[in-house]
Amino acid sequence: MRAMPNRWKPNVTVAAIIERDGRFLLVEEDTADGLRLNNPAGHLDPGESPIEACVREVLEETAHDFAPAALVGVYLNRFTRTRTGHDITYLRFAFAGTVGTHHEWRALDEGIVRTVWMTLDELHASAARHRSPLVLQCIQDYLAGQRAPLALIHTDASVLQATAAL
Repeated sequence: MRAMPNRWKPNVTVAAIIERDGRFLLVEEDTADGLRLNNPAGHLDPGESPIEACVREVLEETAHDFAPAALVGVYLNRFTRTRTGHDITYLRFAFAGTVGTHHEWRALDEGIVRTVWMTLDELHASAARHRSPLVLQCIQDYLAGQRAPLALIHTDASVLQATAAL
């Protein structure tokens, strides 16, 4: 049998769009390009659904509970790392939902400097500091009322069983 060449595979990420009183919850994170603003977001881990990943990432990055209510969109973004020159493509699932309890005692994920609540005007004014163009795009889609039911995302039981095999 002939070996297959390496296939291109995007990095799957999740992000939360959290609004409260006209402000959006963002994280300020230390990156190779300096301090950047991002939606609470991160990578999908083996053995979890995109919805579970988003709940976990919000807790790790903001110390808040999060209850996803809808899928805002699925986004594809290409990025070149400054230090290494690696060309990376991200496939992002963005969820809207409600923020819950803040666990003040929790340390934020490595690299997260702080959380910040920003208005849309503040987001536009800080666009040069966004981690990616998806930060603002996801929020604009949310504000435009773009929502799909969570049932649109199906995670087969075989994925959830994957952790036992790892």
